[in-house]
Amino acid sequence: MAEKDNSSTKSMVITSIVAIVLIVLIWPLSQLGKGGSKADLSDEADVRIQPVAKVEMQKAAAAPSDGKPRDGAAIYNTVCMACHASGVAGAPKTGDKAAWAPRIAQGAATLLKHATEGKGAMPPKGGAADLSDAELKAAVDHLVGLSK
Repeated sequence: MAEKDNSSTKSMVITSIVAIVLIVLIWPLSQLGKGGSKADLSDEADVRIQPVAKVEMQKAAAAPSDGKPRDGAAIYNTVCMACHASGVAGAPKTGDKAAWAPRIAQGAATLLKHATEGKGAMPPKGGAADLSDAELKAAVDHLVGLSK
């Protein structure tokens, strides 16, 4: 009979521990819907749910050394190549005739408009806001020439 009492005691202790753990874990979450806020949780919890890292892509544009506009090849090598050489974020790869054919068929004006305003994951002017209209056109022409 002592064995049966011991088993009942163990079951009661385990049930109590499980109930306490559930209350400790679930009760703070239930308060969020009752006028509580995320601020009610500890600062430690806020830190634990932060992203592990943040990635920011910035392209360094080559500054004109003598005040003259840069040519298309120079701009491609410093700005465009970062994404178009490897196809990052869905960018059509340089030289991939199948990927570029429908884009080239839309006409040079459309390609230049997309390069100026940005398209898909590409930011306006490929992220190089300092490019003049003539430099951007030269870069687009160069990229198209490499992909025909």
